[in-house]
Amino acid sequence: MTQNALRILIIEDNRDIAENIGDYFDARGHVTDFAMDGITGLHLALTGTYDVIILDLMLPGMDGLTLCAKLRQEGGKTTPVLMLTARDTLDDKLIGFDTGADDYLVKPFALEELAARVLALSRRNSKPSTALLQVGDLTLDTATLKVHRQGHEIELNHTCLTILKHLMEASPHVVTRRELEHALWGDTPPGSDALRSHLYTLRTKIDKPFNAPLLHTLHGIGYRVEATS
Repeated sequence: MTQNALRILIIEDNRDIAENIGDYFDARGHVTDFAMDGITGLHLALTGTYDVIILDLMLPGMDGLTLCAKLRQEGGKTTPVLMLTARDTLDDKLIGFDTGADDYLVKPFALEELAARVLALSRRNSKPSTALLQVGDLTLDTATLKVHRQGHEIELNHTCLTILKHLMEASPHVVTRRELEHALWGDTPPGSDALRSHLYTLRTKIDKPFNAPLLHTLHGIGYRVEATS
């Protein structure tokens, strides 16, 4: 295993797709494990240590949404998850993000794009610096990735955590859409709905249950997290 090699779990019941993905990453020095059904995939994801999980939505035994939810809620695992699916509606993406997926790629896809997404997820999952960020009654501990507001712990996936961290570090200044997209996906951002979907999920988690909103949209400019009196 080379110095910068990733350990990747591929949970995909289509053998041809799984082998193509595995061959692509293996040829570049990464290490891949496979599961052809949801139950085996969940077992490997819970017991193994992986940098990124590539997860198909439709699986025998246990579908990808259920697997991802169990991985996050019951297993407490924060390994980044990239979900593969043939579904391309905004509602489908929101459901996937809500169960804990960090990124979403629609079939058919180019292996180069899949690799770029996987590498971006692995970089975002690298060890964070130890610091407590606070805006109003919202806190983010970048060492433990724990988010609290008014004493309540808020569970966020890695993508929402990355967005929130950038916004809180910049607060009260505005972070542009382009800056957020680059932080999440580098030079290969997905369609325009992806960032909006994550921001919707983030707002639902940190603002909706509380009285005062902290996440503000400046149309045509960007976003900021700010406590307003």
